[in-house]
Amino acid sequence: MSYCGLNNVKHKEILDVMVEKGMIKRVEGAWGSKTIIKYSISEKGSSILREILEPYEELFPRNEYNR
Repeated sequence: MSYCGLNNVKHKEILDVMVEKGMIKRVEGAWGSKTIIKYSISEKGSSILREILEPYEELFPRNEYNR
């Protein structure tokens, strides 16, 4: 979350739903006296991304004017 600049409090509910639906994975780990949470995309989330994003990219390819 901090890497992306997102607020943990505001986005936690969205992430919790994505974890419950199996779209992302949540792993907790120790960092000194603190606990950090790492999120990563799951196989199901990756599959959904490919099913949605790839056809969209074919219809509306990115070019230098869309960036």
